[in-house]
Amino acid sequence: MSLLLSLSGCAARGAGGASGEAFQPHRFPPMPQVPAMITDPAAAVEYCAANYWNEFLDPSKTYPCDTNIVNGVASEDVETALGTFVTILEEQCSREFSAKAVRSLFDQVERFQAADTTSNVFAFFEKMVPYYLYDPNSPVRDEDLYYEYVTKLAGSAYSDQDLVWSYSHDAQMCLLNKVGTHAADFSFTALDGSRHTLYGVDAPLTLLFFSNPGCTACGEIIEQLCNDPLVAAMSSAGALAVVNIYIDNELDKWKEYASTYPEDWFTGYDHTHTIRNDITYNVRAIPSLYLLDADKTVLLKDATTERVIRHIHQASQTIQ
Repeated sequence: MSLLLSLSGCAARGAGGASGEAFQPHRFPPMPQVPAMITDPAAAVEYCAANYWNEFLDPSKTYPCDTNIVNGVASEDVETALGTFVTILEEQCSREFSAKAVRSLFDQVERFQAADTTSNVFAFFEKMVPYYLYDPNSPVRDEDLYYEYVTKLAGSAYSDQDLVWSYSHDAQMCLLNKVGTHAADFSFTALDGSRHTLYGVDAPLTLLFFSNPGCTACGEIIEQLCNDPLVAAMSSAGALAVVNIYIDNELDKWKEYASTYPEDWFTGYDHTHTIRNDITYNVRAIPSLYLLDADKTVLLKDATTERVIRHIHQASQTIQ
C-alpha cells in the first residue's frame, strides 16, 4: 500500500553535509532483537511490537526531514513500517495488547514532537494512521484500533485544529459495535414483505453484510463467499447465517436485483433508516462486513472478506 503525502513542516536541519551534499535517507530501524530470556513466541511478538518504534522515535536522535523524509527515513519506508506494525497487531497480538500499543505509538509521536517542534513526524502519523486504520479501502482498517489513536488526536495541541471536531466525531462513531460488544439490533424487511430482526436470526455465526445492488465490490464478496466450500456448506446447513442488508432508498432497483442473492441468505432492506443515519452502525462505505457469534457479539467489525473467511474457517472447528 502506498499513499504519497505532501507534508509541510520541518526545516531541513542538517540536510546537507559540510560540502553541501544532499542528505541521504537511512533505513528504518530493524525489528527489535528479542532478549534470550523471552522464549514464548507470543511474548516475543509482543516484545517486538512494544518496542517497534523506540529507535525511530527517540527524541534524542533527530534527523533531516522534508516532504519526502520523515526524521531521516524516506516517507515510503516509514509508511511500510506502519503497515507492518498494524499487521502484526491485528494478526498476532491480543486486542487488549494491540489497543495499548496504538496508544503507546501516539504517546511516542507526541513526545517526539514536543522535543522537536520543527519535526514533521506528528503530521505524518496524523495523516497516515487514519489512512491505514480508518480508510474504507485499507486492507488493514480497524475501527477499534483507530479509536485508540483518534481519541488522543482529538485532545492533542499538536493536531490540526481544523480537524479536532472531526476527530471527536470519528471517536464517537468508532464506539458503535466495538469488537467484543453485542451488536445493535435492528429490524429489516425481506423481499416478500415480511419483517425480521437481526436478533431473530438464530445461528452459531452471523455474517452481517451491508451491500448495494449492482455494486462491483459487493459482487466480488458474494462470489468469494459462495465459492468457498466451507462457507457455502455452513450457510446451507444453518451454521452460518448471512444477513444481507440494503440501507439506501432506491427500493425498486433493490427489488429488481435482490432475487439474484443466494436463496439461503436473509436478504432485506432497512425500512427504519436508522442504519443509514448512523444511529446504530457506522457504515462509512459499501460493502461492509461484520461477523457475529451466536449471542450477536461482534467478532469482526467492518473487516475484509479475507479476514472474515479466515475467521469463519477457524470458528468452524468449534461449532458442533
